[in-house]
Amino acid sequence: MPRKKRATAAPEGAIDPERLPRTVAIIMDGNGRWARRRGLPRVAGHAAARESVRSVVMAASELGIENLVLYTFSMENWNRPRAEVSALMHLLDQTLRDQADEMDRNGVSLHFVGRIDLLPKYVIRRLESVGGRLAGNTGLRLYLALSYGGRAEIVDAARAMADRAKRGELSPGEIDEEAFAGFLYAPELPDPDLLIRTSGELRISNFLLWQVAYSEIYFTGTLWPDFRAEHLRDAVRDYQGRERRFGGVSPRRGGRRKQ
Repeated sequence: MPRKKRATAAPEGAIDPERLPRTVAIIMDGNGRWARRRGLPRVAGHAAARESVRSVVMAASELGIENLVLYTFSMENWNRPRAEVSALMHLLDQTLRDQADEMDRNGVSLHFVGRIDLLPKYVIRRLESVGGRLAGNTGLRLYLALSYGGRAEIVDAARAMADRAKRGELSPGEIDEEAFAGFLYAPELPDPDLLIRTSGELRISNFLLWQVAYSEIYFTGTLWPDFRAEHLRDAVRDYQGRERRFGGVSPRRGGRRKQ
């Protein structure tokens, strides 16, 4: 009778593939400071950040993370100088064009959330083109938050819900958290298990306000243009060392841990 193989413990510091965060969201901050420290214009920091996006998307795909949400352009970013906004839009267009092949090879699908209609038409066309090309992929689901604000999303959801109620298709008694979440930009997207913010700032900046109620938050001083696959793995390891109680009591204190 063949002997059973003895299970071996994972190496210290290794990532447990059974306890990966299902959804990771990232506030990509620090492009301007990265450029300023090098005596470069701000747009140089945004351009350098394209490699960070590529590295993190591929790393998330390789790890087996299901969903990755990148805070790409906020509603507040529209208040930046017109030249910088224009440069950001062109960089977004170029990045989608240049990285589409690699995302396709790695089974990544592309989705976007926010007030997309405010974006330039050529960017919308690129989003639709690349999104359509990658639509059949079944690996990592990449969400770009564009022209996005957490408060704007909640307001838009409330308006859509009120419109349904006005048409007699929704009664007040049917409104609960689950029903409200169904009116968010991407109701199919699970709430982030892990929220990462780069550059050392300690705030969430109007990002996924409804969805991050119980997210584990990981702050790093690394500026976004320097953030790479190894930094994402560090954040995941940190996440796996935490105990998630969702407002409950630790099992060691007699409570039941929520799965």
